[in-house]
Amino acid sequence: MIRLLVGLGNPGKQYDKTRHNAGFLFLDRLIVDYQEDWTDHARFFGATSVININNRDVRLLKPMTYMNESGRSVAAVVKYFNMSLDEVLVVHDDLDLRVGEWKVKYSGGHGGHNGVRSMHACLGGADFHRMRLGIGRPLAGKSVADYVLSQSSSDEYEKIQEAIGSSIAQVKSII
Repeated sequence: MIRLLVGLGNPGKQYDKTRHNAGFLFLDRLIVDYQEDWTDHARFFGATSVININNRDVRLLKPMTYMNESGRSVAAVVKYFNMSLDEVLVVHDDLDLRVGEWKVKYSGGHGGHNGVRSMHACLGGADFHRMRLGIGRPLAGKSVADYVLSQSSSDEYEKIQEAIGSSIAQVKSII
C-alpha cells in the first residue's frame, strides 16, 4: 500500500514550469483536484499535504532541498512515519521517455537522474515505486542540464499535462 507520494522538482519560481519539475507539476495537479493545500515542514525539508484516495490517507511530499538532495527530505518523512520503501511512490521526469509518455515501475537503478540517485543514497535502497513522466531528450550536442532546467515549449507542456492527467488514474489504482 502506498502511504507516501513524492514529486521531485526544484523549489523556486524560476523552476516552476521546467521539465525537471514534472514531479512537482503532478502533485500540484492532485492538490487542486482534491482541494487541499501545502504546508511547509522544516523537519521534512519540504512541503506536505494529505489527501484521501480510495478511503486511504496518502501523504504528499515536495522536497524543497533541490533535486540533488531530494533523498534527504524523503528519508526524513519515511523515518518519521516509520514507512517501508515499498510504501513510497516517486514521480519524476525521465529523459528516456518521449514527451507525454509515462510509465510505472518498481525498484531499479537511478538512470542518471540525480534526484533518484539521492534517494538511493539516503534511503539505503532502491525498492520504491516510480512513476516516470517523459520529457524527451535534448537535440544532439545540447546540454542535458540546460535542457531539463529550461521550460518546455507550450506544445510539450500540454503533452506533459495530458500525461499527468492520464497517469493520476493509474496512481489511484496503485494506491
